[in-house]
Amino acid sequence: MSKLALVTGATSGIGRAFAERLARDGYDLIVVGRRQERLAAFAAEHPETDVRPVTADLSTGDGIDTLAGICAREPLDMLVNNAGVAHYMPLADLPADKSRELVDVKVLAPTQLMRAAIGPMLRRGRGTILNVAGMIAFSGPADKSVLPRRAVYAGTLAYLVAMTQALAAEVEGSGVRVGVVCPGVVATEFHSVQGMDLSAVPRMSADDLVTGALRGLELGETVSAPGVEDYGLLLDVFAADLAAFGGQSPRLATRYTG
Repeated sequence: MSKLALVTGATSGIGRAFAERLARDGYDLIVVGRRQERLAAFAAEHPETDVRPVTADLSTGDGIDTLAGICAREPLDMLVNNAGVAHYMPLADLPADKSRELVDVKVLAPTQLMRAAIGPMLRRGRGTILNVAGMIAFSGPADKSVLPRRAVYAGTLAYLVAMTQALAAEVEGSGVRVGVVCPGVVATEFHSVQGMDLSAVPRMSADDLVTGALRGLELGETVSAPGVEDYGLLLDVFAADLAAFGGQSPRLATRYTG
């Protein structure tokens, strides 16, 4: 029996690399994006694969509802929440419509697609959800000098990391896997469409990123970071998170009582 995967943001970059890899691995595909001509071209380039193009804008309620319906109805073996927009700028400079678009695409859409897909997956006792976040999710403590500030973008990626970790705990032992991959800088159109020239910056290929993400799932990593050699660094982050969570008390901390 063929396996079925749905990939959002499949018209370029990381999403297309996921679709290419899953096609080679024998999956039937539902490929989702805003650019109908690119989706049609992908289908035409893969005649050996059952490819269903779906044109949808995940910054709109209609686009999210359309895909959520597909996730609820179709027997998905894998859902890849990859769609994204950059909008790299400080909050004070970020137009309201771009702020809304970013939150809709990177927070609301993946949440609603996961909500639609997870029940059927649990009933079947199998399935995989993979979210695409980024190492910027861990950049919040950095001071102003370290990188251009992009508070909303960083916040949406941090949400995906925490959401994935919590959902993975909810479905533990069910046969359903949930993971999130955190790329660093990847060689795609993602930055150039924002007018950013990163040609001189070392970048991972989208194919290597996909290899790392899928291998991370095999290794049982809920959070994978293909560009981080020492995974113990991430384990230290998670241990510190849990230590802070476990260190709370109903008593006011003494540093606030002086």
